[in-house]
Amino acid sequence: MRSPLHPLVFTCVVCLLTSGCREREITTYRVAKEKEAPPPAAGGSSQGAPAPSGPAAMANATVPTADGASLTWTPPAHWQVKPASAMRKGSYAVPTDGGPPADLSITAFPGDVGGEPANINRWRGQIQLSPGSDADLAAAITRFEHGGLKFAVVDFENGQQRVLGAIIPFAGSTWFVKLTGPTTELAKEKPAFLAFLKTVRAPSAP
Repeated sequence: MRSPLHPLVFTCVVCLLTSGCREREITTYRVAKEKEAPPPAAGGSSQGAPAPSGPAAMANATVPTADGASLTWTPPAHWQVKPASAMRKGSYAVPTDGGPPADLSITAFPGDVGGEPANINRWRGQIQLSPGSDADLAAAITRFEHGGLKFAVVDFENGQQRVLGAIIPFAGSTWFVKLTGPTTELAKEKPAFLAFLKTVRAPSAP
């Protein structure tokens, strides 16, 4: 007849079994951690997301600036030159009465960059205005020629912010002049803006 396990032997067997269970628990825990999803890609984008279209796509796209011959201009004396940037041909701070300065940018890109309606609607979107139809936008454009250049000028506001803009085709590129700031301040600045546009010259212009 077999004798029962000695108490010391029984204790060792229980300890070994308990240790083995704990090891399995630890192993299972580590596998679960390895299956965690990786963090999202930089910029918060995800694969499979639909690509933006229309003015939003243009606002987010990287577009090379125009090379070659450059337009020239003479800013009003009260405009303050801002540091140059890779995207801007010209940049100015326009003082206002007590508030932050308005911003004037001059940019240029190859081709027509989507055409006038798309670019005007892009500006509208920047001050939270809904897109206008081609017919509505065409009616809102003031056109004039000066120094051999054609100017398409727009003026719109949302009650607080206003945009004065000009689109100027030149040498296979399109130049954009845009002044953004408080509505009331840009109302006072509009004559200076229009006078500024008439200083814009092509290299061959007298």
